[in-house]
Amino acid sequence: MNARRTARGLTLHAVVLLIAAFVAVPLVYAVISGFKSTGELTTNPFGLPERWKTGNYTGILGDGTFWRQTANSAVIALGTTLCTVAAAAMAAFVLARYAFRGRELFYTLFTIGLMFPFAVAVLPLFLMLRTVGLLDNPLGVILPQAAFGLPMTIVILRGFFRTIPAEIEEAAVVDGCGKFRFFWQILLPMARPALGTVSVLAVVASWNNFFLPLLVFNDPAWQTIPVGVQQFQGQYATDYALVLAYTVLAMVPALAFYAVAERQMIGGLTAGATKG
Repeated sequence: MNARRTARGLTLHAVVLLIAAFVAVPLVYAVISGFKSTGELTTNPFGLPERWKTGNYTGILGDGTFWRQTANSAVIALGTTLCTVAAAAMAAFVLARYAFRGRELFYTLFTIGLMFPFAVAVLPLFLMLRTVGLLDNPLGVILPQAAFGLPMTIVILRGFFRTIPAEIEEAAVVDGCGKFRFFWQILLPMARPALGTVSVLAVVASWNNFFLPLLVFNDPAWQTIPVGVQQFQGQYATDYALVLAYTVLAMVPALAFYAVAERQMIGGLTAGATKG
């Protein structure tokens, strides 16, 4: 029995290490390649640089365009997260704590949204944004991203809200606490792990979104990091080392945020799954 358990543990560790290597090796390769020249990258693609060319990274960090794109991505991600979490929290509260006819139908409609691909809505979304004047406007990205993020956020928050014992709400009502006050002062503070989880998911999804900002922004002043990477690759198509350096620097904010928020996200998911 112990031998079988040991073998299973070793197999699991081997699989985890293999997956980690599959993810980490390309990242390490990109970081190291960013310190090379394009010629050295061609002649020595897998070795360490003979001379570390830091100018690839410092040149990008000294470019105001990179920081403007980073700031644009941060503003849009923050706005998307606030809109998504605020709207989803109120909807999830109603769907979790109120009993009314058609409640499960409404919830099913939201869950169907998980299967609705963004590509299907590209043309009508573009026409609608053009009609209301939201092209080259950050709201033209924030509002659609929030709408597409609602289904997953509602599913997570509704499951967590339903785990809050009804006795807590009954005691609050007896003490003169209304529905909105219960939601704002009691339920939301208790749901901090779940709120943190959906906030992390919303930020990462917004930061990595490429197609919608490309569709909405024609003005380079509003370009986000993913669009900036594509534009940079087109501008320096023959300088592979410089493109790799730009790609690495574009990934750093998202990786840093995820590294800091990972524990919060996992804690929120496990709390929602085990709390009862």
